[in-house]
Amino acid sequence: MSQPPRPGPFPGQPAELEELFQAHHASVLHAAYRITGNATDAEDVLQTVFTRLLRRPSDSPAMENAGAYLHRVAVNAALDLVRDRQEGKNQPLDAHISHLAEGPAAAPDRQQEARELRDFLRRAIRRLAPRAAEIFSLHYFEGYSNAQIASMLDLSRAGVAVALHRTRARLQEEIRSFMGEAS
Repeated sequence: MSQPPRPGPFPGQPAELEELFQAHHASVLHAAYRITGNATDAEDVLQTVFTRLLRRPSDSPAMENAGAYLHRVAVNAALDLVRDRQEGKNQPLDAHISHLAEGPAAAPDRQQEARELRDFLRRAIRRLAPRAAEIFSLHYFEGYSNAQIASMLDLSRAGVAVALHRTRARLQEEIRSFMGEAS
């Protein structure tokens, strides 16, 4: 005899939440890590994302694209976490933007410069408006195209391009200013 479905905290059954977790936890964790730069913080974001989903009212509208929705929630939660964290001290930055992409085969000093630049960029991104930070992170940290971002965030491609241009210009100015101070 089968049991009647019981209402769960997620539209549908708790098994559906488990399926969503199994299907998307890696991408949520990856998105959070790319923004926080810390595995522990990324795991906290993962937990936050699925806890919020668990607490979502049962009468909430169905998600049309669960992967995109969860990715967006992860990016926002990671940005919130990073913004809320109190920074103890700033590290000096005497690197150039081209060092950011240096891989593990690079000299140790280049690896350190790249880490410092990434840390500086994370702090600068925290000061951006949430939508600008989200678009920038999706494009430069996650590798999404303007068209993909536009689709995920329900924006026009031109709107995404303009936001990226303005954000890049602002960050470049901050980098120039910072590097001038560090000299």
